[in-house]
Amino acid sequence: MTSDAQEPALTVDELAARSGLTVRTVRFYSTRGLLPPPVIGPRRVGRYGPGHLSRLALIEELRHQGMTLAAIERYLARLPADLSAQDLAIHRAVVASWSPEGPETVDRAELERRAGRPLDDDEVERLAAMEVVERADGAFRLDAGLLPLGVRLLDVPLAQETILAARAVLLDHSRAAAHALAGLLRDAVAEREPRDVRSLTAHMQPLVVQALLTTFQRSLREELREWPPPGAAEPS
Repeated sequence: MTSDAQEPALTVDELAARSGLTVRTVRFYSTRGLLPPPVIGPRRVGRYGPGHLSRLALIEELRHQGMTLAAIERYLARLPADLSAQDLAIHRAVVASWSPEGPETVDRAELERRAGRPLDDDEVERLAAMEVVERADGAFRLDAGLLPLGVRLLDVPLAQETILAARAVLLDHSRAAAHALAGLLRDAVAEREPRDVRSLTAHMQPLVVQALLTTFQRSLREELREWPPPGAAEPS
């Protein structure tokens, strides 16, 4: 959790305020092992970083989806230990997508509050291009699950066209994987009662999504290890 570029700098009070939780709740998650221990700094004061903040957001999203603490513990235990704050934010966005709730309509002030930072007009347009927000009669229709990821992408040093092209690639391949997996599951439960099928689907969905996401992250790391290719010119 301390491998992120930004060093842990938040006290437990600041972490609680940034996450919208109480200090008591943060400490409770820590005692349950859901939150890694802080980095102990000068004067024995614990300091928390972006990874702790992202993990708290993921925990709260899992609770919002109705998962028990025991189920959350099992979910977090299956995650790779070296996930960065960005990786955790992606997991949270995927978890939020399980919810059948539609987009929310918010004003500019609420959009910036949810984003955790001021947004200029160009940044709002970039979020709209990524379909994270949509302008609607002076307000914004917001995909709350994708907003944290969209805000992080604002700081990625890539052209908007590259980000949108990457999004198109991910959508095409994820739809193909979803179609194939749905066919496998449909064949596996063809002889079961409809009630059993609904129950099995509800349990399988988060497991399948987590497996896909974790496998993709590992594959991407392997690809990035090979880049730039041997013999490529070093940047001047």
